[in-house]
Amino acid sequence: MSFLVPLRYRRSLAGRVTLLTTIAVGLAVTGVAFAAYATVRMQSLSSLDESLRSRAAQAAHTDTLEELQRQRVPAWALGAADVKILFLDAQTNKMRTTNGAVQASTRIYSPEADVALGKRPWSARTVLIESERYRVVAVPAQPGESLILAQSLQPTDRMLDRLGLVMLLFGIAGMVTAGLAGWAVARNGLRPVRRLTTAVEQIARTERLNPITIEGNDEVARLAVAFNSMLTALSASQTRQRQLVADAGHELRTPLTSLRTNLDLLAQADASTHLSAESRAELLADVRAQIAEMTTLIGDLTELAREDPATPAVEPVELAAVVGQAVTRVRRRTTTVSFDVRTEPWWVTGDAAALERAVTNLLDNAAKWSPPGATVTVELHEGTVMVADQGRGISPGDLPHVFERFYRSAESRTMPGSGLGLSIVKAVADRHGGQVTAGTAPDGGAAFWFSVPGTMAPPEVLARS
Repeated sequence: MSFLVPLRYRRSLAGRVTLLTTIAVGLAVTGVAFAAYATVRMQSLSSLDESLRSRAAQAAHTDTLEELQRQRVPAWALGAADVKILFLDAQTNKMRTTNGAVQASTRIYSPEADVALGKRPWSARTVLIESERYRVVAVPAQPGESLILAQSLQPTDRMLDRLGLVMLLFGIAGMVTAGLAGWAVARNGLRPVRRLTTAVEQIARTERLNPITIEGNDEVARLAVAFNSMLTALSASQTRQRQLVADAGHELRTPLTSLRTNLDLLAQADASTHLSAESRAELLADVRAQIAEMTTLIGDLTELAREDPATPAVEPVELAAVVGQAVTRVRRRTTTVSFDVRTEPWWVTGDAAALERAVTNLLDNAAKWSPPGATVTVELHEGTVMVADQGRGISPGDLPHVFERFYRSAESRTMPGSGLGLSIVKAVADRHGGQVTAGTAPDGGAAFWFSVPGTMAPPEVLARS
């Protein structure tokens, strides 16, 4: 069976459709021809039997045939040249013709003998006489005697042979016509598929993601729509990739230029020894800050550049504990603001490290925009983490863009940051089936709501219940 698979798929789809159509029509024509031939044959024999039976019954019930028999008139003189007329005497087991010839009977005439003895009302069968097929019909004549009419089947056989030849020719013509029609239908039906294949091959060759022209509303058109959707998604992915590379290059250019300038100053200072210790320490601190900024930027870029994020350790996570750890971490590096934290139990299934980073980014953003001595409010209620600061808030023009990569408002361009923190928050929310929104806090500052689906009870408690 293994060698049949390559042969099956070695043909084109149009060739397979043509072959299947030809085979199906051939089988149908063969079945119809066989049924028609059998029906005509049965009807022909039935009509012949009925004709012979009627003629034999009429002859058996008149005295004319007996009188002609005594006068030994041959059968052709009776207008029955194609019919043999015989009489079978069941008592003597002898058979005589209309001209008086007598011959002994054998077991071959047992059905006719049964008719003569009254065991059957009549009989009909096909026998071979002198290498010629005859249809033999017997009816009762005188007591103990049956009248037999035997007519040659040669005309009927010739008619059936001609009928079989005609059906064979028509069957062959029908198969040829069906093959041509199947080929034409397959060729015309697969023309949209060939156009689609050509368009896809051109896209693969040129890498131009131009939409494919859609014609009609059939299955091929739906396939073209699906291809266009895929091309749109691929084009958007390429656009995002190019934009990410361009934005990353732009964001990296500034710290790299500053870092090079500071290193050049340090090198010149070492050569001239005109740089004071305080200036040298200030330059080194600036270099360290720029390296830290570049490290953060590269880490954020690596996180966002992954089309398929690394497989996280998905496990039950207590979101309140994640919020507490994030607040503790931000408190260590921020001393100018305080945090008002109110949480309630909430369990989610996800990546604890990613969730903590998202909450940390929200807290860092709030701490950065809050004035000294301000309070950052952190609340966790029914799976939604709300982080609100007491800063100037988000302007209406910036609000729709705060989660875009590298987006920075005019006020934030002089402040540290890569413009990727909130983008990472949105990516984490999407990955966990949640959402993040931005708005205005009751105190007029900025507020962010980070929501993820979960339950208030731990998973093991729900499993026991």
